[in-house]
Amino acid sequence: MRIGVDLGGTKIEAVALGDDGDVRARQRVPTPRDDYEATLREITDLVLGVERETGSRGTVGIGIPGALSPATGRVKNANSVWLNGQRLDEDLERRLERPLRFANDANCFALSEAADGAGAGARVVFGAILGTGCGGGIVVDGRVLTGPNAIAGEWGHNPLPWPEDVERPGPPCYCGKRGCIETFLSGPGLARDHAASSGEILSPPEILARAEAGDASAEAALVRYADRLARALASVINVLDPDVIVLGGGMSNVSRLYRDVPPLLARYGFSDRIDNRMTPPVHGDSSGVRGAAWLWGPGEG
Repeated sequence: MRIGVDLGGTKIEAVALGDDGDVRARQRVPTPRDDYEATLREITDLVLGVERETGSRGTVGIGIPGALSPATGRVKNANSVWLNGQRLDEDLERRLERPLRFANDANCFALSEAADGAGAGARVVFGAILGTGCGGGIVVDGRVLTGPNAIAGEWGHNPLPWPEDVERPGPPCYCGKRGCIETFLSGPGLARDHAASSGEILSPPEILARAEAGDASAEAALVRYADRLARALASVINVLDPDVIVLGGGMSNVSRLYRDVPPLLARYGFSDRIDNRMTPPVHGDSSGVRGAAWLWGPGEG
């Protein structure tokens, strides 16, 4: 049995998967924000809880915001800032009394969709998270590509490609730079762009509803968003050329993106035609926790 834990900013979820990928147990609790010790307790209780529910002991993989630094072994780059600088791996392994595997939550998303989701059977899968932030994960031949700095796939903190004059220098990003892809393609980035052009502060679902009702400002914001997404993904294609691009996060639910963006990729990609498939996820919000479970392969642990 494989157990996956998804440590999110608002909830922590644990799932137990059988060898066939079927869910045998699922539990979730609110994330105790800004409280590291309470976070450790909740993760421990969730893992032990699904084991009691199933009557089996399992391997455990944990998806986290940010990553474990290869240099220090401590959490870095987490927007759940109370995790940064902590030895999360050692603290949880001591509590759960077994080896654990950790991966960035976007890597877990990509692994889930590559294992038995929208990218099943594909050799190279790029998972692009378009949510409150903008993350990414890469899976090659069924294995997560991490890199020596544990930042492979972090496309959200590259600059928006081929910027127009009005896009320079770009909005400030929490990473300390300006004009990162995340500042344009996250949900808050879309809301900020629409507010700047219309003077109205609306959420992404409200912008989408306005556009569908014929509102010109909302429609223009979504047209700009699609073009920026095409530019950002074309830069990924130029470097990685993945077989499948799977979108995740709240913006992945905007169905018009799957119609509007693929034709634009050919405008920006360095090829006579672009055959990369762009698709929504099969497992939706469950991809992260499922991918954490798949960090352990058959017979491991």
